Amino acid sequence: MILRTFLIWLRRNRGPKLHVHDVGRLDLRVLPTDLDVLGHMNNGVYLSIMDLGRMDLMQRSGSWQAIARAGVYPVAASETISFRKSLQPWQRFTLETRIVGYDDRALYVEQRFVVAGELFARGFIRARFLRRTGGTVTIPELAAITGADPSEVELPGWLSTWAADVAVPPSRADAPSIWS
Repeated sequence: MILRTFLIWLRRNRGPKLHVHDVGRLDLRVLPTDLDVLGHMNNGVYLSIMDLGRMDLMQRSGSWQAIARAGVYPVAASETISFRKSLQPWQRFTLETRIVGYDDRALYVEQRFVVAGELFARGFIRARFLRRTGGTVTIPELAAITGADPSEVELPGWLSTWAADVAVPPSRADAPSIWS
């Protein structure tokens, strides 16, 4: 994955510039290192490849450079993915990435794995932004840094419910692992 990450970073100035709320598209291929013992793309690799799509969207929209200058970086808070069809060795696919909404603390991204216009898998991520000096970045602060207007996209209600349902205690709270 480090080689792909480096290649995406190198290609950051190629292709059309994007608005932060545009759909970013990356054309990729399933590599032998992506496979599991069943010979198709491993479920964990999908999540790693989704990182590349978000990085590409942020770079091509100028958001990556803006947050770096501000001393801010993104972290995944929650992720989910659903699979429809398996991606096979050497198969070409397009990863589509789009910000679908914001709440008071995070932004939400939908990502799709598409082959010849057909949906193979779809994932969602809830991302927060942190300061390198410590602390979290609010959505209004993030909007000021990136120039994004959160009102341009409306968060689907089910994503708010999902985020609440899968939430874990904050990092500074007690969180014992107790099975009921």
